[in-house]
Amino acid sequence: LPTLRDYCDRLLSQPGAGAERQHLIDALTTNKTDFFREVHHFEFLAARALPELRSRFVRAWSAGCSTGEEPWSLAMVLAEHAGREPGFDFSILASDVSGRVLRKAAAATYTLEEVEPVAEERRRKFLLRSRDRTKALVRIAPELRRKVEFVQANLVAEPAQIAPRAGIVFCRNVMIYFDQATRQRLLARLVAALEPGGYLFLGHSEALLGREWPLDPVGPTIYRRRAEP
Repeated sequence: LPTLRDYCDRLLSQPGAGAERQHLIDALTTNKTDFFREVHHFEFLAARALPELRSRFVRAWSAGCSTGEEPWSLAMVLAEHAGREPGFDFSILASDVSGRVLRKAAAATYTLEEVEPVAEERRRKFLLRSRDRTKALVRIAPELRRKVEFVQANLVAEPAQIAPRAGIVFCRNVMIYFDQATRQRLLARLVAALEPGGYLFLGHSEALLGREWPLDPVGPTIYRRRAEP
């Protein structure tokens, strides 16, 4: 197409409203992520959040899951807790606006370089090496893959495209790309998703702003929803 205006006209037309709009979203969104990124969050989850929840079943939401490293890291920590607590079970909802990154996340296959942050013991337990040793690839073990559901959703769409209820919500390094009004709308949805006593994990440069939220800080960028009276 010769000009940006021509592209916008195509994008906003009925034929362009489907596939081309998704291509644009995939091109514009930032998808930086790593296994166990901001590791103190996962350490807090294992050491404090899960024991304090005292629930036999925990649902977690990875909002803005990118290529899947975050929900798979969550799954490893939750599976380890299940190994220590007989009868404990969990599920994870992982959502992102980009269909391209969700396809990689759901494939659950990564290079050896990508899984470098995963501790050796976890690699042995939760990662399967490709049978073709010429390929430096691993795949998440099936017992973890059964625990994670991937859904395409825009976190700030009106009306809300998904409205889960969860004891653990990770939404990290998402709000930094939004203006103040959009951040407030997203925070309201994250708080609504949290069960009383549940935990919200934000990115290292994000904070609660703009109004009083029913959340108490319990660690660096970690908040707990107050129990209902």
